[in-house]
Amino acid sequence: MQSAWKKILVAVAIIGATGVAGFGIMATAKKPDETKQVDTRPIVEVESLAANDHQVLITSFGEVRPLESTMLAAQVTGEVVSWNPRFVAGGIVERGELLFTIEKDNYEAALLQAQAELARAQAALIEEQAQQQVAKDEAARTPGVKRSPLFLREPQVLSAKAAVKSAEAALKRAQRDLDNCEVRAPYDALIVSREIGKGQFVSTGARVGQLNNVEHAEVIVPIAGFDSAFLPRNVSGISATVTQEGLAGFTRQATIDRDLGIVDSATRMSNLVVRVDDPYGMRSTQPKVKFGSYVQVQFTGQTLKEIFRLPQELVNNKTVWVVNKDNLLEPRQVQVVREENEFFLISDGLTTSDRVVLTLPEYPQQGMEVRIAGQVANDSSKDQL
Repeated sequence: MQSAWKKILVAVAIIGATGVAGFGIMATAKKPDETKQVDTRPIVEVESLAANDHQVLITSFGEVRPLESTMLAAQVTGEVVSWNPRFVAGGIVERGELLFTIEKDNYEAALLQAQAELARAQAALIEEQAQQQVAKDEAARTPGVKRSPLFLREPQVLSAKAAVKSAEAALKRAQRDLDNCEVRAPYDALIVSREIGKGQFVSTGARVGQLNNVEHAEVIVPIAGFDSAFLPRNVSGISATVTQEGLAGFTRQATIDRDLGIVDSATRMSNLVVRVDDPYGMRSTQPKVKFGSYVQVQFTGQTLKEIFRLPQELVNNKTVWVVNKDNLLEPRQVQVVREENEFFLISDGLTTSDRVVLTLPEYPQQGMEVRIAGQVANDSSKDQL
């Protein structure tokens, strides 16, 4: 009997302990998490647009050429007696500098002879004029007698005057020939070639060398059709920058001299001539622009009004995505008027109130609701507070 009661008490104790443990577990059990709503709107970065006036920058390339090139020739005949050490291929000489000298003896003698002939003709004129004065005095003493021009020695005086002019012309030719024995540079020049040597006999008109003018250089640059539309009405006098890249690169200021006035039939491009002053730095310390160099030429064109300038990656098939005031995506069809480096210049399709999307969602759609990156950061900081 006592054994049965013991069993009953043990069973009741176990049941009680189990109940207490279950109650404790239920009391200490956590409440299930409340379900949170996840914001699935994609996050995008945007940038507010602003229209500005834009100065078009036109870039082209061309070869540096001399403004003029001269095939130098002898103007008199004779033996070469000396030449300038700088009168060699690659030498640079200044305007008026002596290049070479032809033997002068014959031309000095011819000059003396011409001077003597002039003196003789002048003496004959003086004599004829004196005789004419005598004849006039005689005619004045007999006013009633008609005198012929021959009596008054008018033809003789005219002939003497003509002889003087002929002698003066001969003297000029003799002086010119003597001066031409010394051949001088017609301008600041780069010597391209020399074809004479000391002791060589040259004839009139014989080629003796080639010079390139280094006072000015020219670069003929082609202008494509899409750039021609942005050229100023008058290009003459516009400043330009001539640049060559590389270790021996340089940058020089230049001026557009003229438009060649034709469109190339093969390339359909027009051509401008850019002039560089003192390309070899003879009158300044600027870097040399050697003939034959291939250079880049840049200059400003027209000014475009109220233009949007966007990176090319933001424009796809002439479409730009913007976010409206309700944070909804909108595609905008735009008009691209020009491409400059990595940018497009847009004239129509956008307004200054638009916010252009910099980072598009993977599958953008019109009317898709998005969150702005800057606003997301602000909302998170508020939640933490």
